[in-house]
Amino acid sequence: MFAVIFLRLGYIQIVWGKSLQARAGEQWQRDLPIRAYRGDIVDANGKLLATTQTGYSVYARPQSVTDAEHAAEVLADILEIDFDALLEKLTKSGVSEVTLKRQLSAEKAEEIRNCNLGGVYLAAEGLRSYVYGDFLSQVLGFVSSDGVGQTGLEAYYDKYLQGLNGMLLTETDLVGEELDNGSTTYIPAVNGLTVTLTVDAVIQAVVENTLELAMYQQNPQAARCIVLDVTTGEILAMASKPSVDLNDLPRDNIEYLMKCSKNTLLTDVYEPGSTFKVLTAAACLEENRKGNPKAFSAEHVFSNSSGIRIVDGSKISCWTKHANGKHSNQTLSDALNNSCNPIFTDIALSLGKETMYDYLHKFGYGSTTGIDFAGEQAGILVPKSAVTNGDLARIGFGQTIAVTALQLCMATAAAVNGGMLMKPYLVKEISDPISGKTVKHFGPTVVNRVISEETSKQLATMLRRVVKEGGGKNANVEGYQIGGKTGTAQKFVNGALATGKYVSSFIGFFPASSPKYLVLMIVDEPQGQSYGSVVAAPYAGLVFREIINYKNIAPLE
Repeated sequence: MFAVIFLRLGYIQIVWGKSLQARAGEQWQRDLPIRAYRGDIVDANGKLLATTQTGYSVYARPQSVTDAEHAAEVLADILEIDFDALLEKLTKSGVSEVTLKRQLSAEKAEEIRNCNLGGVYLAAEGLRSYVYGDFLSQVLGFVSSDGVGQTGLEAYYDKYLQGLNGMLLTETDLVGEELDNGSTTYIPAVNGLTVTLTVDAVIQAVVENTLELAMYQQNPQAARCIVLDVTTGEILAMASKPSVDLNDLPRDNIEYLMKCSKNTLLTDVYEPGSTFKVLTAAACLEENRKGNPKAFSAEHVFSNSSGIRIVDGSKISCWTKHANGKHSNQTLSDALNNSCNPIFTDIALSLGKETMYDYLHKFGYGSTTGIDFAGEQAGILVPKSAVTNGDLARIGFGQTIAVTALQLCMATAAAVNGGMLMKPYLVKEISDPISGKTVKHFGPTVVNRVISEETSKQLATMLRRVVKEGGGKNANVEGYQIGGKTGTAQKFVNGALATGKYVSSFIGFFPASSPKYLVLMIVDEPQGQSYGSVVAAPYAGLVFREIINYKNIAPLE
């Protein structure tokens, strides 16, 4: 019997000991939380973008409140909270502490402190602040009133940013009142880590200002832009308009908040139109280099006098009427320059669905890019088994396929950077702000090789011609080797083509001889002109010029 008792005591002390001790501590101690300061977010050059300022929370211990009605009356005025709601909290039984309000300014906290309200306490906590407000909004994201990441990088890297909370332990009696001679234990909070982005705040500012200009001049539903380094996959800038001020979120209008804070460059899909012809051209050139008899050479002359193709009973036309022999006979370079749909129809049908789908998957279409951001979509590809000749013909020039803006960027980057599909990323380093030690580092990741270096150089030269002579000339910067492709795609609404609604775009890069920077500019439903060459290309040109000035890049031509 004694052996059983001793074994039981041993079990309680050894196995249950810590748990029981903690439960006992809860009975004779009350804890006031000390919230950790959320870590900073900085740009690639260390410029502060998001930080945490000192704010305050107001707590009350109902058992210690000396005059609940007076306290409720005073606090209702300072906190702008209903008197009855406050009184209910201040007189609530069966709880040790209640939170009255969070994220107070230092001025409000000082007012409360000067009122000397018994049983009412203040605790310092972090108040999230965004240095530039409406800047990089959809990428940074925002936090809840409890300081927990809700969207964007704030959510994706929340475990690194949030830190560890501390507490202030105070000895109390059985009913929760502080003991006059009781001890107080302070357990400090551990603040969050610093997250360093790949985004360059200067280039981001250029993009934000250019999008504002596009919104003013074109009056579209939205305008979007991505700038990336094609050699590494680093996102240098990413923005959409309209956007929100992260310091003044419309939390009472959730629909508007989600609409303007969503990163549509990753979450929304659209038909890319002629910007997609870069992939079809790349597939044609690479297959010809491999000796595929079904692939046309760069020198092949396409006969295109009518500017029309009939595929499965459906007519596919060029954007121009082909008057006076215009666009009649063209090489692949000419077809890119003139953005002639029938030529890319011929290429897609000649290569066949097996080869075309092989390149679609190689270039990353139909799957996510793997960027460090939640909510990315994979786009929409017609299942290969269900593809008709009509579908394949239209895929060749960017219809019957839906992509995300980021997918298009990464695929185009792979086509011109030497043939390597890179994984995009937004964060390059996570570090300890106290010691400066790097906790986690992110670098370039090659997903796979999509085309040869020779094919990539050949294609970049053709796309340089598009900007120098063809539809992309409004994006040209004199003296610099800008390459690119325009796109104009009609929008679908409720499953049908919408009259007069277009997505106008331009995707370009420089220098064409050794690509480094890529810019995608999208203007969604511009009013008036709809061609990407007129609506989107000029704004991409503005971004190129500002990057050249910022980086002090010497002319190459």
